[in-house]
Amino acid sequence: MTETDPVLRALAHPLRLRMLSLMWPGPMSAAELARELDVSHALASQHLRRLDASGLVELAEERTRRGGRERRYRTVRGTPLSDRQDASPLLAETMAGALRERAARRAPQSEGVTVDAELWLAPEAWQDIRSRLAALADDLHTAARPAHTPGTHPVGVSLMAFPLDDGPRTEEA
Repeated sequence: MTETDPVLRALAHPLRLRMLSLMWPGPMSAAELARELDVSHALASQHLRRLDASGLVELAEERTRRGGRERRYRTVRGTPLSDRQDASPLLAETMAGALRERAARRAPQSEGVTVDAELWLAPEAWQDIRSRLAALADDLHTAARPAHTPGTHPVGVSLMAFPLDDGPRTEEA
């Protein structure tokens, strides 16, 4: 039995995915993450250590606070979710849970975009669309601001697009 990649294991927890999103626009400490996620400081610290050990976050700053040292971490730029051929089932399950949770919090009467599709595309069309989706994800992350920044509101985005295995074909009788 092969051991699961530590990066994949770190990504496969909904709380850690949320932490990565929260730390994308700027560094946060375990205490700040705990308050934002409504979890204990100990739990936030435990998950933050897992993200740090897997290389998904980096120490951004250390500062003195109330006589102690506060470490603030930020998400490492780039997306460890893309191009991981071993990640689809485990990440899909985690992302499905995150999507269910976010969908329950959808603002009433809000505009959104919902797409579910299984399509047949030419390889060049797929490569073009994949590139545009990656650029759009980059645009979303670039536009992200720290949680509760005045003039902003939370937005949920889950996207997983990939080629499917055509599978064995059966001949019709």
